[in-house]
Amino acid sequence: MRRPIAPAVLRVLRRVLLPAAAATLLTACGTQDLYAQLDEQQANEMVAVLRNAGLAADKEAREGQNFAVVAPTSEFARAVTVLRANGYPRDSFDSIGHVFKKDGFVSSPVEEHARLTHALSQEISNTLSHIDGVIVARVQLALPDKDPLVDKPQPAAAAVFIKHRAGIDLTGSVGQIKALVVNSVEGLPYDNVTVALFPAQDWPEAGAPHAAATTPLDVALALLAATGATGLVAGGALWLWRRRQASAAREAGTRITTIEVAP
Repeated sequence: MRRPIAPAVLRVLRRVLLPAAAATLLTACGTQDLYAQLDEQQANEMVAVLRNAGLAADKEAREGQNFAVVAPTSEFARAVTVLRANGYPRDSFDSIGHVFKKDGFVSSPVEEHARLTHALSQEISNTLSHIDGVIVARVQLALPDKDPLVDKPQPAAAAVFIKHRAGIDLTGSVGQIKALVVNSVEGLPYDNVTVALFPAQDWPEAGAPHAAATTPLDVALALLAATGATGLVAGGALWLWRRRQASAAREAGTRITTIEVAP
């Protein structure tokens, strides 16, 4: 009688090796929040950037209208680096309507001037951030107070900081950027606008070698490989055993058929 080797091997794989491999794999593929409290548009953009960089990122809906961007725990550091290189999460800018909303309080002229300067800076920064290739845009305005007793008031000035993607040349757009700022601020001379361009460091490309370190995913893959090797060895042993049994049965049948019965 043949011994049931194959069912025994399968039971061992199902009860011991496969559950352990599955548990380790689930732990290794766990996700971690990168950023939360995001609107859906920014969450979609961040997921697109991470996927283009070769990372398995996704978004998850949270309470209210907020979303979170998640990525595998083993890729957390690289995902944050990629997002920072692309200027994410984006800063929120205050609009003039938000800065000068009616709150029932009377502001002093100094406060009104400061709020106007801040509002203009926010509006212009928001506009410049929508230029293709721009990661971060900041505008600092110097708007002197209007003094009716001064014959020649000090002219306004502006400093524009732009961080753009590596490989994109915005030098040819400096004139347009200065014109946009000049036309947004009353009494601002063209020559008093300074534009500083800074290229961002490129993020790690997909498939770039990582630091040599053992991660949970490496452990899971090694366990799965060991399970597969065990299955191959068991299958080979079973095949060899069955082949020998069949060969022995054929030899026994040949001997029986060749025996002569004495009269």
